[in-house]
Amino acid sequence: MQSCDVLIIGAGAAGLMCGIETAKRQRQVIIIDHANKPGKKILMSGGGRCNFTNYNISPNNYISHNPHFCKSALSRYTQWDFIALVKKHQIPFHEKAHGQLFCDDKAKDIVNMLLSEFEGPNAKLHLNESIESIEKLADDRFMVKTNIHKYQCQSLVIATGGLSIPTMGATPFGYQVAKQFNILVWPVRAGLVPLTLHTQDKERFSTLSGISCDSLVTCKSHQWRENILFTHRGLSGPAILQISNFWQSGDTITINLLPEIDLFETLKSIQKSNPQRQLKEALSEYLPKRLIAVFLMPEMADKPLQMISHSQFHKLAQTFQKWQLLPNATEGYRTAEVTLGGVDCHALSSKTMEAINVKGLYFIGEVIDVTGALGGFNFQWAWSSGWAAGQVA
Repeated sequence: MQSCDVLIIGAGAAGLMCGIETAKRQRQVIIIDHANKPGKKILMSGGGRCNFTNYNISPNNYISHNPHFCKSALSRYTQWDFIALVKKHQIPFHEKAHGQLFCDDKAKDIVNMLLSEFEGPNAKLHLNESIESIEKLADDRFMVKTNIHKYQCQSLVIATGGLSIPTMGATPFGYQVAKQFNILVWPVRAGLVPLTLHTQDKERFSTLSGISCDSLVTCKSHQWRENILFTHRGLSGPAILQISNFWQSGDTITINLLPEIDLFETLKSIQKSNPQRQLKEALSEYLPKRLIAVFLMPEMADKPLQMISHSQFHKLAQTFQKWQLLPNATEGYRTAEVTLGGVDCHALSSKTMEAINVKGLYFIGEVIDVTGALGGFNFQWAWSSGWAAGQVA
């Protein structure tokens, strides 16, 4: 039997941050994980460079059934706090578009930073260890049995993440713990994920695989302006990943492939200055030729502009700037970056992440019903929620 003050299940971003903070308070803390190394999702994130936070963190960047829940943790441990930690460890980083911060070198720099912060006599990390059962004892402590040890602890922190990327070891374990203690779990689904197309559309657009376009993508009342990427299964790219958090089966999305210009006025202007010019040549200044060939019949694409009426220009503007598409599905958890839904925020303290009706039980990170936009927001939620629990667990 091993005893500790705090047992954290999950050695990912949130679990490591919580471990660092609890150990600082001289609490005996053990982190256990069924994986063979810590921070696996950190290591593969951001193309191996880890988009660890964003300059523009705001509660508005998060989705939850309780939209106010994330405010406390995000305001008390901010992106600037995590950036200061990165600077303390002299990790070089750079900003990409929209305030996204990436390591210059490798994501391993972030994992090594967290592990070095977690070092000390109060801090232990146990890997390759799977949970078999959790029990609440009469003295309010927890008994946790694994395939290797039995633990007793005063505080139990669930930092097991969601269902995204099962090859990284994702499981529904955290949701099962919540249900064991009668805590509501909102239905989960894949988020920040590519969309697949129905067979007819997939065949039509399959030749465009690899083409990327700056686009404005709209779904219901939400819209994003970034690149979309045609794939052999459907659509991906930042704008599609962002909109996937709001898309549900049966929803149509609208895509403006030319958000920079008014195509109707542009075609009229070119028609006036160069009436002999073919439509496909005029459009090729703004769009890839392969894309034009898929969207337009050859007899239209080859027409000189002087042979095309203004009403047809209107239709062309609709074709490229109000392209309506009914996706078939998402690619699912296999390629999803996050899991939408999860442990009900109303059942937790927004200040401490402790379950309101289960003393000593905490949930942090992706397992909670808080999902950030693409761009470092989900890592910041992991740092902030892990920090918040680490002040009291």
